Amino acid sequence: MSALPSNDALADRAATLLKDCGAGTPAGELGARTPITGGSLGAAGDAADQAAVDRAVGIATEAFAIWRTTPGPVRGNLVRHVGELLRDHKEALGELVSLEAGKIRSEGLGEVQEMIDICDFAVGISRQLHGLTIASERPGHRLMETWHPMGPCAVITAFNFPVAVWSWNAALALVCGNPVLWKASDKTPLTALACDALFQQAAADVDAPAGLNQVLQGGAEVGAALAAHDGIAVVSATGSTRMGRAVAPVVAGRFGRLILELGGNNAAIVAPSADLDLATRGIAFSAVGTAGQRCTSLRRLIVHSSVRDELVDRLQRAYSSVPIGDPLADGTLVGPVIDAPAFDRLREAIDRATADGGELVVG
Repeated sequence: MSALPSNDALADRAATLLKDCGAGTPAGELGARTPITGGSLGAAGDAADQAAVDRAVGIATEAFAIWRTTPGPVRGNLVRHVGELLRDHKEALGELVSLEAGKIRSEGLGEVQEMIDICDFAVGISRQLHGLTIASERPGHRLMETWHPMGPCAVITAFNFPVAVWSWNAALALVCGNPVLWKASDKTPLTALACDALFQQAAADVDAPAGLNQVLQGGAEVGAALAAHDGIAVVSATGSTRMGRAVAPVVAGRFGRLILELGGNNAAIVAPSADLDLATRGIAFSAVGTAGQRCTSLRRLIVHSSVRDELVDRLQRAYSSVPIGDPLADGTLVGPVIDAPAFDRLREAIDRATADGGELVVG
């Protein structure tokens, strides 16, 4: 494993990447950190309090009054411009994702490509916002189905996909006539600032109304304020199951609309007839991608006893060969977990497994 870059070098690089995306150098009380060294990347803005949330919802509500009556293809043109800017800044934003979230370079770039792809998809949707026409029992009449924008949408995202999840929600919300308030993960604030800078540039290019995308930084209290706010029509929250259990009753209690993307407890089953070469590759890829921090990461393996020993041997060799280290270095396949508490939880899980009679085969 090659030596890690110095924290000063990483902080300087983050500042350069932010500037490349048009975000400038943020100030404020909040800070950003890199999991590569655990050190600071600098300031990341101020935490939003209840008053800031109220102001942001008010601005979004004013924007909604204009945006909801804007023709769908015109709304799609804004998202098309966002996609073009993402293409132009793919390298810079992808590298910033790696610096702040610890993803290997290909994953950082791949995440930005997902943003570009959803923009392309949403632009097409902007010309297909149509409803059904339905036969009526009354002569000379037909029923018409019309879809209406909902209103300001809150998008709460997690560190493991710090930019793609925002784009999946925002691109579709915007072409459907809805402003977005983005509560980014407090573990990855700089990527949110970079994305918003690109969005604001696109909005200015097409003379879109102000307030269509706003970033609200801070911890869980900001997400809680958005979930409880009567001015938020739709809440889309990505995070832990615990977070979902907290958010769901709050939104339901005010009859809001809710989309949840939560954690998983994913299993693979290996039967006696399985292709063990394919199984080994699939298991290793699913378990170690993004350092095992995806909601889709493999967590449980159910193996027939007749192939158990051979599969364990294969997995031991596969895991032992995985290059771990600086996520931006050539050849690295696994970068760091997001922070020290995440590392501690991994160690605790291993300790519990061995205490219950499990054997640590590799690691």
